[in-house]
Formats: sequence, structure tokens, C-alpha cells
Amino acid sequence: MDTILVCGGAGFIGSNFVLHALEQTDARVIALDKLTYAGSRRNLSGAGSNRRFTFVRGDIGNRRVIDEILRAHRPRLIVNFAAETHVDRSIAGPGGFVETNVLATLGLLEGVRDHLRKTPTPGFRMLQVSTDEVYGSLGESGKFNESAPYAPSSPYAASKAAADHLVRAFHRTFGLPALIANCSNNYGFRQHPEKLIPRMASNAVLGRKLPVYGDGRNIRDWLYVEDNCGALHALLTSGKVGENYNVGGENERTNLEVVEMVCRLLQEEFPPITNPALRRKRITHYLDLQSFVPDRPGHDYRYAVDNRKIRRELGWRPTTDFGDGLRRTIRWYLANREWCVGWRDADRTTPSASRQYPEQLLQEKS
Repeated sequence: MDTILVCGGAGFIGSNFVLHALEQTDARVIALDKLTYAGSRRNLSGAGSNRRFTFVRGDIGNRRVIDEILRAHRPRLIVNFAAETHVDRSIAGPGGFVETNVLATLGLLEGVRDHLRKTPTPGFRMLQVSTDEVYGSLGESGKFNESAPYAPSSPYAASKAAADHLVRAFHRTFGLPALIANCSNNYGFRQHPEKLIPRMASNAVLGRKLPVYGDGRNIRDWLYVEDNCGALHALLTSGKVGENYNVGGENERTNLEVVEMVCRLLQEEFPPITNPALRRKRITHYLDLQSFVPDRPGHDYRYAVDNRKIRRELGWRPTTDFGDGLRRTIRWYLANREWCVGWRDADRTTPSASRQYPEQLLQEKS
């Protein structure tokens, strides 16, 4: 029986991957997470009763923790989701992103390298989960392929690019069996409400403003998290070691289009007349809450990746229509409103989290 170590397993994509692995394989799954502001054991509630699942609270940069996990569980497969991921937070405080995304990843790589020296593991593989943001910004046309140079704009993207370079260097220098996935914007269940879709949904339900950066015409490629988990599992087990693969959702939308779709879905699923927060303000359409705020510094215009490599080599492609996936997502947030409220309350009462928000975002959250 294989053992999969999922680093950052209590975050958004990590927790979805844990559940995917438990449902789709017979592997033992170890979730390692530091449980900072965006990771929660609540995200793993569906895995708690599974005897093949183990949770460990710890930091991937802590060599003692990594050494103990590798020695005790001897995983054949490791997937690393552990990262600080919010661009706004990286602009307000880049240091934490370098510490987690670069230095802690280095600690994980060194721990894995030393473990494999002492305990050779046939078929061992490590997948580093990265982002399309490492490539920088695109114009109106074209897509980034896997040979595109890295040109990150934000501190977040730069820290992920640095981690990717370290993973690639450990493969080339030390022979570490590793590969990299560069994924487009994920959406779906259990995403922290600092991100665009859950933030707009939770703000709208509470009758709060829906702040859109600049003119809202920045374009992102959206990938349903369950589709992404399928791609990542295929890469972890069958991707070519030493390679990087683009995982694109084939769903490009402007931020304005996304906000408008969220509002239209809420209009159908939770009509304003049935929403006390909107009735009190005499608001009849969620779109009336939309507002425009000054643009984010260094805001990339467009991301899009060419996913033909993973389609060709592994037969994977996204299968979830954006409209269908977004409706499922909105329904989940409506059915789990206390989940979003819990995150908001935690952010307000945790100084280390609140200090990382730009002042503009703090005002929007209040």
C-alpha cells in the first residue's frame, strides 16, 4: 500500500487533494499542516474517520518534524501544497512568503534528500504545486507553455518561482525525483474567503460591498479544484520526473465577469427578498453591491497557460464547465455560511493575520 505525504494538507487545494486521494486510491494519506490562518482541521472533517488517514500538525521547514514523518511513515509519494498564497498579503508583508514558500520548501527538500540517502525508496516521487503567476503577465493573446521564462510580478509569485527553481535544482544536482505543476486559478469548496469567489459570495450574502480592483478587466483562467486534484494525482503517479507541467482550466474570464456570475447565481439561489441583510438595505440585486477600488500594485493583466503537454502525455483535461462548477461552489458556500463567518471572525481577532492585510482591504472587511 502506497503512502502519500500531503504537505499543506489542511489548506484549500491540499484538503481537497487529501479527500480525492482517500476516495480514489487505497493509499495511506498523511496530511502535514502548520495550521496558520488559511489552514484548518475543519477542511479535513470528511477524512477524520478514515483509518488510512493521519494528520500531523507541523512546519515543512522544521527538519525534526520532516525527519520524524519520513522515518515513521516512509512515504513513496510527496505532494507539496504548503505555501502562503494571497497576493495582497505578499504586497503588505513579503517576508512571510519568503520564509514559508522559499526557506521552508528548502528545508523540506533537504529533509527528503537526506532521507532518500539513508532509506532508498523505489519509485519515490515528489510533486511541487506551483502557480501560473510565475510566468508573469500576458497581453490579449497567446498562452504560456512550459518553456516560457519566469517573470513574476508580485512577491507571492516571486517566492513561488524561487521554490520552483530550488526543486528543479535539487533534481538536477542531487537527483531528487521531483516534478512541478504550474496551475491556474483554482475555485471550489473550502477556499479561504480572502480569495475572489468566496469573498464576493460571503460579502454579498452579508450585504457588504464587492470591491473590484481597477476596471475589473484583468483576466484569469479558472480551474475547478476537483479537476485540478485529478491532474495533480496523475502527475504525482505518472508525470515525468524533472519536468514541469501546466495545468490550465480553459476557462478565461475577466474579474468583472466572475463577479457578475456570482451575483446572478446568488440572485437565483438566495433571492434578495429572502436575504435579511439585503432587505434591510432595500437592495434588490446583488450587483448593486459592486464597487471599484484602486488597482493592486503590479497587477498582472492576464494569465493563461497551454495545457497541451499534460493532455498529450497523461490524457488529462478539465471536465467541469465554469458555470456548473461555480454554481456548485456558490451552493456550498450558502449551505456552509458559518464556515465563512468563522474565517472572518478569526481574521479580525488574529493580529498576525490582520496586520498582513493592506489598509484598503481591512476597510472593505469591516
